[in-house]
Amino acid sequence: MQIEASSGLILMFSALIALFIANSNFAELYFSLLHYNFWGLTLHQWVNDGLMTIFFFLMGMEIKRELLVGELSSPQKAALPIVAAMGGMVVPAAIYYFFNSNDVSNLHGWGIPMATDIAFALGVLSLFGKRVPVSLKVFLLALAIVDDLGAVLVIAFFYTEKISGQYLGLGALVFGLINLSRIAGVRSYFVYVVLGSVIWVAFMFSGVHATIAGVILGFMTPLKFPVKKKSDARYSPLEYLVHLLHPWVSFGIMPLFALANTGIDLRGIEFTKIIFNPIHQGVALGLIFGKSIGIMATCFIAERLKIAILPEKLKLRNFLGISFLAGIGFTMSLFISELALKPDQELYSKTGILLGSLCSAIIGAILIYITAPKMYIKDQ
Repeated sequence: MQIEASSGLILMFSALIALFIANSNFAELYFSLLHYNFWGLTLHQWVNDGLMTIFFFLMGMEIKRELLVGELSSPQKAALPIVAAMGGMVVPAAIYYFFNSNDVSNLHGWGIPMATDIAFALGVLSLFGKRVPVSLKVFLLALAIVDDLGAVLVIAFFYTEKISGQYLGLGALVFGLINLSRIAGVRSYFVYVVLGSVIWVAFMFSGVHATIAGVILGFMTPLKFPVKKKSDARYSPLEYLVHLLHPWVSFGIMPLFALANTGIDLRGIEFTKIIFNPIHQGVALGLIFGKSIGIMATCFIAERLKIAILPEKLKLRNFLGISFLAGIGFTMSLFISELALKPDQELYSKTGILLGSLCSAIIGAILIYITAPKMYIKDQ
């Protein structure tokens, strides 16, 4: 949580730098660097398809850990964040669809307002320190992880291009080799890095987005592994890699992604043209109101139907601020925007993401500030 919270502040700074450069005299240099080609890919592609694969690898491991031993490891723990995340994905997509139903070319962006940015959301939440109970922070973290899983499934099933069976088969074969190596007790990380790199190349040519390979590799990483044969001792490659990669991803890869994807050239653009564009409206309103309405409605229904139980000492109204913080889309929303829309449409989606995330953060922070003293100070 501490790493994610700190990362959120750096992400915000990176986004502001990218916006400043893209609207300054250095704009031409900035965009030419992003399109600089080496080893067959542009710098922008190396960030989005290469470095972000490591981000998705880490995400896959974190999701697996939560499912096995974390906040999603039992029905009682998982019920509330799962139903909340489902509502927080369906309603924003429906709002986007409502605003863009008359334009088929815009509809492909329905997945953009579905995701929650863990780093930004926890970054805002960290401003309130101990005034926010751990149970609410854990709820937001678990909800965001389920959101990430939903976003991965959306990318895999709805934003996949034409599939090449030959390259996909090669990837599946190497996945099999990794599994056999794990069963055989191979502990060398170098072997798995080499095999993982082959899978990444295969997925790049398969039509399935390369980052999905990262997620699958994350799921395949064992939680426990024998130290040596005929021994009960275990160590955890998953825990080791999560702790190793998390700082690099949070303080390196994600800021680079923000620098490469939030540079929007707004010079000469009429803001009324942006505000009244259906893509912008669908994304912004989906994040601001879709997330909060979806989360609160499903939590209310789940509690009334006894599907889920609220944490001790908390009432449903205490989740309102958190539901707005979940509307901070940023990283995953920007990533899906790159996959879903054409370059000339991204001006509207990215401004919608930035505006929607900013408004969600402000509203969520205000609501938490108003309700937190009444909820927790007397219990400290």
